[in-house]
Amino acid sequence: MFKIMNVNPFEESQECLFIGVKDTPEKFDGLLAQLDEKFENELTELVKSGDISAKSKKISYVHTFKKIGAKRLVCIGLGKEKELTFDVLKEAFGKAFKKVHANGIQSIAIALDTFFTDSISYDDVATALSEAFALSTYEFTGYKKKSNEPEKRIEEVKIISEADQEEIEAAVTVGYAYGKATNSARTLVNLPGNMLTATDLANYAEELGKKYEFEVEILEKEEMEKLGMGALLAVNQGSIEPPKMIVLKYQGKEQWEDVIALVGKGITFDTGGYSLKTKTGIVGMKTDMGGAAAVLGAMEVIGELRPEQNVVAVIPSTDNMISGSAFKPDDVITSMSGKTIEVLNTDAEGRLALADAVTYAKHHGANYIVDVATLTGGVITALGLDKTGAITNHEAFFEQVLEASHESGEFIWRLPLTENDRKRVRGSKIADLNNSPGSEGHAIMGGAFIGEFAEETPWVHLDIAGTADTKKEYDLGPAGATGVMVRTLALLVERFEPIK
Repeated sequence: MFKIMNVNPFEESQECLFIGVKDTPEKFDGLLAQLDEKFENELTELVKSGDISAKSKKISYVHTFKKIGAKRLVCIGLGKEKELTFDVLKEAFGKAFKKVHANGIQSIAIALDTFFTDSISYDDVATALSEAFALSTYEFTGYKKKSNEPEKRIEEVKIISEADQEEIEAAVTVGYAYGKATNSARTLVNLPGNMLTATDLANYAEELGKKYEFEVEILEKEEMEKLGMGALLAVNQGSIEPPKMIVLKYQGKEQWEDVIALVGKGITFDTGGYSLKTKTGIVGMKTDMGGAAAVLGAMEVIGELRPEQNVVAVIPSTDNMISGSAFKPDDVITSMSGKTIEVLNTDAEGRLALADAVTYAKHHGANYIVDVATLTGGVITALGLDKTGAITNHEAFFEQVLEASHESGEFIWRLPLTENDRKRVRGSKIADLNNSPGSEGHAIMGGAFIGEFAEETPWVHLDIAGTADTKKEYDLGPAGATGVMVRTLALLVERFEPIK
């Protein structure tokens, strides 16, 4: 797919050549000056006239008329150099890749040195382009009847640079690993509920474990009963599909210490149970395992890059259905931790499943916990569709999660968690906790409930109900599942510093 080269980019033969155009220069310099010379200074004139735009993320096509090896130039506007960031560069590459992919172009070369700036290194450019390539060309074809004509896809990307070839290759490997793993998560979320049951999700995790030599544990219903996982089992009561508690362990250190737990909500379809969703609200509930997909995507990155960290992934999985045996409002259940829970809302089922998963993560020696879940509609009301809500019990640990989110370009916003919030969750008259204290501060209440099971363990909760999917196509992907938090979780693990 990627070929790293140290040659003259204008002599290589391919269908198109990507070049970066910064600001609006009076005259090109460096590599672009050499290119302009081959075009008898016509490129400069095209920029001045606006036929080639240097505006950020503007894409311009120029036919080369055989003046260089490529048939076409794809000129990518980068805007003002001082305003160019890694995220903007990644989006610009994504937009360009989407255009050439849609046109059936199969061979691309990239003049990497034309994208380098004082603030964006060669490694950054290589990482951005390889990640953007994976993300922007992703498609979920679904189950429509296939055409007999083979689809034309980009088959070769030549990356041409004078920089150190091994360093460029290493950066490309990292970027592509992050992009491909995000796509894996997207596909899991896009699958319909009848095509992805808890058993299917467990089988996927087992295959991932085999590929990357993770330690795998899949708890069946009988084992959960013995361990007292009454919260997850309650959610599963109405289903004919058996529940699964999925565990993957990766040991990157000699000793099993400083263990980061990644806990993902794996509700493969959510009817709301007897607190039934509306006919419109129930559509799309196949995405309620977006947290599980994010965790599995992060584990794919970890398997590819092998960081020196210890990680345990824990995924509680079932669907939430209605039947004569389904759990009901007013039921009282006992979680694995021993804490009793009054069920006031069967549609607040994700936090019940996560309660047992967080407890089980601690059973596996977790010293730090991040849970990821499409948990509440309340987070959408509070923050919209482009922000992930966060809650924590530990400032220093949250700062590392926040830094990873900034670097990955996955925006999170911290919501408060006060003693009054905890009191509301503990407000049941007949049990230790209640699972739904009311609609006020709904997103905070969901996080506060999970925090009761994290207890003193440093913990961050990420509510991705608004960010797990999108209805609009964008520069780095199509409409549908986004694979959000794969990159944040993987970066957290890669860069994590134990807290003293």
